[in-house]
Amino acid sequence: MLQRVWAVAQKEFIAISRERTTLIIVLSLPLLELFLFAYAVHTDISDIPTIVADQSMDPTSRSYLDAMVQSGYFQVVATTSGQAGVMRAIDDGEARMGIVIPPDFASHVTRGDAQVLLLVDGSDSFTTLSAYNSANVIAEQYVTTLEVNRLARAEQSIVDQLNPLTAHVEVLYNPDIKDLWFLIPGLIAWLLQASTMMLTALAVVREREVGTIEQILVTPIRPFELMLGKAVPNLAIAVINMASIFIVGVIGFGVPFKGNMLLFIALTLLYAVAGLGMGLLISSVCHTQRQANQMTLMVNLIAQFVSGFIFPRYAMPVVLQAIGDIFPLTYFIPIARGIFTKGIGMESLWGPTLMLVLWIVVILFFASRLFRQKLD
Repeated sequence: MLQRVWAVAQKEFIAISRERTTLIIVLSLPLLELFLFAYAVHTDISDIPTIVADQSMDPTSRSYLDAMVQSGYFQVVATTSGQAGVMRAIDDGEARMGIVIPPDFASHVTRGDAQVLLLVDGSDSFTTLSAYNSANVIAEQYVTTLEVNRLARAEQSIVDQLNPLTAHVEVLYNPDIKDLWFLIPGLIAWLLQASTMMLTALAVVREREVGTIEQILVTPIRPFELMLGKAVPNLAIAVINMASIFIVGVIGFGVPFKGNMLLFIALTLLYAVAGLGMGLLISSVCHTQRQANQMTLMVNLIAQFVSGFIFPRYAMPVVLQAIGDIFPLTYFIPIARGIFTKGIGMESLWGPTLMLVLWIVVILFFASRLFRQKLD
């Protein structure tokens, strides 16, 4: 058996080496996507282009604007005289947010009824969320500072009673809330699934499309051995991709790895087998490489959204959570993030690991059955 599997694997290695352009793309694409995620994808937006209409022009309004700018979330790119100018700047794309400070701002602050109009461009969800949350926090801090300073001049004991409770928030595992620390483990999982699925699906369909599958099947090799031999080279490429992302992420971008390396490698290889199984299933239902490409892209797109790679699964409807359960990515993401970011061991990962093993058994069973039925 091993000799027949190795013969098919050697044939596949030779076929892959001849398609040098495809091989270069397959090996370089994960790194390209890593750099794109590192430099282009940010959930925490800063330096939001902001236009200001300060109709008060007093020290109180200027101190409020200074607090907004010094936070690092807002960058004043222009000023105007009123709300109409702010709306026009947002419509023209000159600014993403506008601040309108009404006349007599200082006197209203003194009376405790001051209001500031914040206009946020809602066409950009990330900017909207970041600007809305940041502006509210800064406004609350500004008001608190003014109140504390006013009471401090009156009586110190009142200041002590102003904040009877202080909440100390500690962010575990990612204290600086860096995007890459969250993205790298999930990106490894997603790219590994994408590459293993695509390569394996195309490898089997290509034989059927060019008419060489019949020549292979007249040999003593069994269908399962053919599938296994096709999977071995693609598994090797997937491991190379995983290693390159890991090295660049940890060394190049400084993302810390806190877990057990051997455990991470073992579970990653197990997960790669799951991706190969899904690729074999796709190859069993597709007749051409174009169909395999389209189905693989569709599966990866759906998995990206419902697996918890970017958006938390607990916030999704039950139907979408159920759809996410059919992808191995859903089970490997908590494994990757748990080992990579938290440093947890197998005692905390039995659940997703067992589900991944069960998924592999089921998918390989159906893939082999469908493959054998199509051959018959």
